[in-house]
Parts: sequence; C-alpha cells; structure tokens
Amino acid sequence: MTITTDETGFGKRVESHRRELHVHCYRMLASFHEADDAVQETFLRAWRHRNGFDEGDNFRAWLYRVATNVCLDMLRQRSRHQRKITSFPDVPWMTPYPDVLLDEGEDTPDTKAVDRETIELLFLAALQTLPPRQRTALIARDVLGWSANEAADLLETSVAAANSAVQRARATMREHLPPSRAEWSGAPNPEEREILDRFIDAHERLDADAAIAIAGEDIRITMPPYPWLFEGLDEMLPLLERAFGDDRDGDWRLLPTMANRLPAAASYLQRPGDSVFRATKLDVLRVRNDKIVAITTFGPELFPAFDLPETVSG
Repeated sequence: MTITTDETGFGKRVESHRRELHVHCYRMLASFHEADDAVQETFLRAWRHRNGFDEGDNFRAWLYRVATNVCLDMLRQRSRHQRKITSFPDVPWMTPYPDVLLDEGEDTPDTKAVDRETIELLFLAALQTLPPRQRTALIARDVLGWSANEAADLLETSVAAANSAVQRARATMREHLPPSRAEWSGAPNPEEREILDRFIDAHERLDADAAIAIAGEDIRITMPPYPWLFEGLDEMLPLLERAFGDDRDGDWRLLPTMANRLPAAASYLQRPGDSVFRATKLDVLRVRNDKIVAITTFGPELFPAFDLPETVSG
C-alpha cells in the first residue's frame, strides 16, 4: 500500500519534518542558505517519488535518505570548484545557525536534542574535512544515533562498508578537534553570558583594554568567507585599533544573541553623519575558563533569521 497522493495531506506530513531536515542539511553543508535550498529540493523529490514509498517503511528515515542524497549531489557540485579542506579558514561557505530556529519544532526527534556538540562551529568545520559519504555515515551514527543497519541503508551500502566509513571519519575528526571534549561540547553556562556582556560593554565603550582582559592568549579569529586567520593577542591588537581607534569608521551598538549554541553579539555601526546604527557583523564566541578563545565573525546577511533588526536607533 502506498501513501495518499493527496497533495495537502502529503505536504503536511513532510512539512512536520522541515526543521530537523534543515538542521541535517546544515550539518552536511555548513551553510544556512544551502540548507534552505537542499530542503526545498528534498520536498520536490519526495513529492515526485511519493508513490514509491511503502507504508511499511519508516517515513522519517525515507525523508532523511532523500535529503542526504540531495546534499551529496550538492557536495559533488561544490567539489568541482573548491580546494581541499584542511582547516577552519578553508571553509568559506560556513554560516551561523540561529538558536531561535534550533529551538523550533521541539516535538521532532532531532530538533528537541540539538546540543552544542553536534552543531558547534568547530565541530561543523571538522565535518567539512570529511569525504561526503564518511560525513554522512558519521552524522547518522554519532549525531542522529542510528544503528549500523540504518546507516548502511541511508548510504545504500553494506553494514561493513558503513562501519568502515564511520571508523575512518572518527579518526579524521580526532585530528581536527581539540583533545579535550570540554572545549567544544557541553551546555552553555552563566559564565559565558557574563563574558558576552563584558564583550558588548567593551565594544560599546571602545575600550580595548577591557576587550583584551577577556581574551585568551591563544585567541583565534576567523572571518568566513575570507581565508583570514588571526592567532594570539598580538594579532588581535591591530583589529581592536581599527575598530576602536581615532580612525575608526564610527561608533558601535551590540545586541546579545545565540548561534550554534554559542554566545554571539550582533554589531551595529553608526557612521559619522548617520542617524542610526546599521547591521554590520555577527561575532560568535567560544569561551573557555572565562576567556574568549575563538571569535568567528560573519556578515549581517542572516540577521532576519536571528530575529535581529536591520537598524538600531541612535
């Protein structure tokens, strides 16, 4: 027996999985906008092949298989134009994911348990170093918690081949993630919010000393899509001078938010002669031992998805 061909009924059934499929595609692609495209293509393919689904199958797993194949197709297209990924700055398509959306649809199996470990920027960047099929296998087993049989079915391969892909993927991930799991996993804590508040205060007061006081000596700053990497306080100082010094572009206002389960600050710049502060950038912070150890700076393109305004009154 096949599912109903009624467009409304099928559409509602698929739509109930939209957010978890979007998160899945985001993990595969590390791009919010590409995840949008992947989910739309998933729905189109699911509709075209709806008569091939048997009610005895798992509908959610079937949708994940469709979405995964869409992502694999997109990754094949991307691989024709990209260099080999070896580190965080080599992922120019990386974009943040708003926590306000991660908390939507909490009745679905995946979105109700999107913890930091599976969505943190450092983890996502490491995922991008994996070949697409290894990435798929790792996500199925270690993120979604699927069995070896389910992962093999997702990849349309044998259990032995799926297990081998997972083992190789885990070994590669260990090479790209900090040895201490606490550095990139765990729940947000009050200390992180305090550091975020101090980060915002330092920027609004143009206080470089206050910004340095909460920065770790080995702080790492990246700015996707640019392949720039600034490491350590010595390389951070020129950035602060550019933002806070007498030759700066204007004054700052910052709003707190959350991205990828990490504290983040949305920055607005008021240029001389302007009457408002305009959306400029999003800084996502990684905090360890009450110090900022990493800042990933993105543009303001996703502010609407974060429910952030385009301007702030002066």
